[in-house]
Amino acid sequence: MISIELFAHNPTMIRVPAGQALFREGEEGHMMFVLATGSADVVVHNRIVETLQHGSIVGEVGIVLPGPRSASVIATTDCEFVAVDEKRFQFLVQQTPFFATQVMRVMAERLRNLNQLVTSI
Repeated sequence: MISIELFAHNPTMIRVPAGQALFREGEEGHMMFVLATGSADVVVHNRIVETLQHGSIVGEVGIVLPGPRSASVIATTDCEFVAVDEKRFQFLVQQTPFFATQVMRVMAERLRNLNQLVTSI
């Protein structure tokens, strides 16, 4: 979980109504998002693989390596996401090394979960 306080100064908020997508699998991605309010599901090939809550990050791969999204994010309640572009991401990494560690932990955890899923099939 990422502390929302990191984004207190001039956040770019994206509002997503319940049932709507923040982004869809296959779309080009170059931004990361932090869930400020609400809850949302991460869906891969029509399968829910994670439920996001306050402080969860999503789209972190797109900020590190822009390209097609590997998942869809669907709001299960009305949501607000903080949009993090590359400039803000670089600033946060430089000014708050803990932020970079948290992003890496999320990426590593998701990779570990994917590996466990693949080996159990």
